[in-house]
Amino acid sequence: MMLIAAGLAMDAFAVSMANGMATPHQKKKNALIMASFFGSFQMLMPIVGWLAGLAMAELISGVDHWIAFSLLTFIGGKMIYESTRKEDRASSNLRLRTLLTLSFATSIDALMVGLSFAFLQTSLALPIIIIGLVTFSLSFTGFSFGSTIGKIFGNKIKAVGGIILIIIGIKILLEHIA
Repeated sequence: MMLIAAGLAMDAFAVSMANGMATPHQKKKNALIMASFFGSFQMLMPIVGWLAGLAMAELISGVDHWIAFSLLTFIGGKMIYESTRKEDRASSNLRLRTLLTLSFATSIDALMVGLSFAFLQTSLALPIIIIGLVTFSLSFTGFSFGSTIGKIFGNKIKAVGGIILIIIGIKILLEHIA
């Protein structure tokens, strides 16, 4: 179960690190906020998947990679654009809409895990707790590490964070197409 949780949390870790790079101030508060969103969504999505049942799996699996790719590419492009602006807009990465979008995009795989749990008739209580805690921990660590890097390299690292998000989106897309 720990391997499943770690696998699900990897995208959230990478996205947290990229956002930490773009948000070098208020490291602990922002890390807690982002980790809480990511951990909560990673806990919620298996429940949604479980409830959706097998009929929904075919519909979602056909477009989940396109949704994640589109959302991550949009947010990444926005970060790259903001890196070229003179004003400091780092806090915009932690707006509610952005947090919800990133949380959803990084937790679509957890929805599919929930569907597989329903198919295998696996209990949800322990797995969702483990998935949530692992995701929270890795997201907090990733954001904190990224924030430290952001302090060292300044506003231009925001473009690197945006590129990382786009690469994650492309990776998700390619994994599902291949």
